[in-house]
Amino acid sequence: MFRLKDLDILGSKAELASLPEGKLLINTINAHSYNTAHKDELFAETLTNGDVLIPDGVSIVKACRWIKAKSQPKERIAGWDLFSFEMENLERKQCGMLNVECGANNSSLDNSQSALADNSCSGKRLYEPSAKLKTQNSEFRSPQRTVMFMGSSQKVLDLIVKRAAKVYPHLKIVTYSPPYKPEFSKEDNKAIIDAINAANPDLLWIGMTAPKQEKWTFSHWDELNIHCHVGTIGAVFDFFAGTVERAPMWWQRHGLEWLYRLLKEPKRMWRRYIIGNALFLFNVIFRERW
Repeated sequence: MFRLKDLDILGSKAELASLPEGKLLINTINAHSYNTAHKDELFAETLTNGDVLIPDGVSIVKACRWIKAKSQPKERIAGWDLFSFEMENLERKQCGMLNVECGANNSSLDNSQSALADNSCSGKRLYEPSAKLKTQNSEFRSPQRTVMFMGSSQKVLDLIVKRAAKVYPHLKIVTYSPPYKPEFSKEDNKAIIDAINAANPDLLWIGMTAPKQEKWTFSHWDELNIHCHVGTIGAVFDFFAGTVERAPMWWQRHGLEWLYRLLKEPKRMWRRYIIGNALFLFNVIFRERW
């Protein structure tokens, strides 16, 4: 039985820095995905057996405290927080390889799209990204670290590539837009897997909306011959591309980002937040508390 009190959930944003390197599946959980997992066995298995689960919702943080769950997260860790941390960390590593002085980490990336440009490497470039670095006895070309975005439409992916060139100029961005359909065929799955393996990324983002993105990644995990962190963060694709506006910081700090999205898109979000939040409370009270 899927139960919140039994899940291993990351405790804080600071713990992101302690995640081990290598192939790692990172999923998020919020009230909506919790409700969905109670109706979808594969999704429940995915959230339970992934490598890392982060609490992308104040409701999850508070519920864990109330039911005295095994995990006691201290704060919400949004998919955007994971994205920002991983991208900035990889950019810093690439700058170090190139002997480039990177700009300081800018937490304002959490909020506005306009702040993104301030987060790039801003120091003096000692070597061009493609420059050959010389050693005493040999000459070699420094490899460029690759980030792959798999999911969403080609329009959104093109916007991601354009923005990433400004915000993370030392990273190579690779994209793949899968067919827009409820279920992929064997040929579709093979094409996606082949594209990911061919890219051999240093960081992989999967964005196909929940629970499809989580279930697809979990189901094909053993077929992905990669050695990097993999995050399932569908909404972040649109946030970073600028096609969807994220809530201002005041709403985020007060745990009201869900209300902001509801007010912005009532026809699309009312069922998820009005009915969904009520269902979450019911599940926590009658399935977790007692």
